[in-house]
Amino acid sequence: MTMLDVQSRGQALIRAARAQQRTALDEAAGKSLLAIYGVRVPQTRVVSAQSSDFSEAVATACASMQGPWVLKVMSATILHKSDVGGVRLGLCSVAEVSAAISTMLQSPEIKAHVIDGFLIEEMAPAGQEWVVGGWRDPQFGPLVMVGLGGIFIEVLKDVAFRLCPISQLDAEDMISELKAAALLTGVRGQPPASAQALIAVLLQVGGEQGLLMQQADAVMEMDINPLMVTADAAVAVDARFILG
Repeated sequence: MTMLDVQSRGQALIRAARAQQRTALDEAAGKSLLAIYGVRVPQTRVVSAQSSDFSEAVATACASMQGPWVLKVMSATILHKSDVGGVRLGLCSVAEVSAAISTMLQSPEIKAHVIDGFLIEEMAPAGQEWVVGGWRDPQFGPLVMVGLGGIFIEVLKDVAFRLCPISQLDAEDMISELKAAALLTGVRGQPPASAQALIAVLLQVGGEQGLLMQQADAVMEMDINPLMVTADAAVAVDARFILG
């Protein structure tokens, strides 16, 4: 696929969101956009929240993926799904997934929002949680960011920034600036994580042919948190895109 094809597919996905008057991509669309640019994402299926009997749709979705599965509620107005009980991990059967959807639909914190559907996806392999993000500065244009992810980004604020486009050397320098860089080599018996896989994602997002450069007119802000980095791969477990 040529870069023109990649850019066109990304633009089509964003146009579809805007046609629905959305100011942000839902998680499924966000991960599809990442996949277009080569970022690895889990196998994902979406089940509608409109059906009164979703068990058949759940069974069909799970049959096409390998368990255990993650279930996430999809809503444009729920910013932090975990805070409202909208994420369930390690579901091992169709019955467990269906029961978790039923529980979420009965939750007052979730019922207060308009639910677009439910995302079912394969669980990513365990690894280190990192974050890769970016935004469009009104003066300087796209910037890319990397840091230790999960809850640690808010607590430790161990992050590095660069103007796009970045090179391989820029990506390496960004990581070397971080206090958390030592974690990639493995510390205190913890398994190492691939710096090269993390660098690859930085380039797919912030490189000359990366997402932030190719979709600079459309993407106002994005983050992948967590990006699960293992000894040989990096998988975008969650993704958020704000359109502008």
